[in-house]
Amino acid sequence: MGLTPVAPGELATIVTTLEMARRPPLRPLPASPLRLVRWDRPDPDKYRQLFRRVGGPWLWYSRLAMDDAALAAIVHDPQVQVHAAVDPAGVEIGLLELDVRHAGACELSYFGLVPELAGKGHGRWLMAEAMARAWVPGVARVWVHTCTLDHPSALNFYRAQGFVAVRRTIETFPDPRALGLLPVDAGAHIPYLA
Repeated sequence: MGLTPVAPGELATIVTTLEMARRPPLRPLPASPLRLVRWDRPDPDKYRQLFRRVGGPWLWYSRLAMDDAALAAIVHDPQVQVHAAVDPAGVEIGLLELDVRHAGACELSYFGLVPELAGKGHGRWLMAEAMARAWVPGVARVWVHTCTLDHPSALNFYRAQGFVAVRRTIETFPDPRALGLLPVDAGAHIPYLA
């Protein structure tokens, strides 16, 4: 047992993969003033803007590092659904991305709301909407991953929704703040060591 050093300008996180192997029982949809809007073939810049607003505090960066062609190849794929959660004024405040490119499985690729909505019950609403769209005929497994850089309640939230942890991995990657993909003050809970 020992400590593994992380290079300057890099981050390390523990990633937990969770899954559901059968559709959860139907429950009433939690009340929310939000609504879900499907983005068919979203513009890469518009997608990145919402991705940054939702994931920036948690240092989500993978889609920010992609060029337009690589991002469009994913979010324009007919087997990938991108949805924006919008508030009553029409402001986009959440992201749900479902990927069914692998037979029999649906990945919740991205799931989140802007940090200002944390702890207000909207996550349960968004998960209910996600489950209604993920469990389509032919899907036998729905899975998601979270990591130690995400919201501190993320892992427990997924477990409370019926997901079971099936794997843990350690991921290291360049700090997106050092790369200029996110501002230096993003992820204030994660020390910036450039």
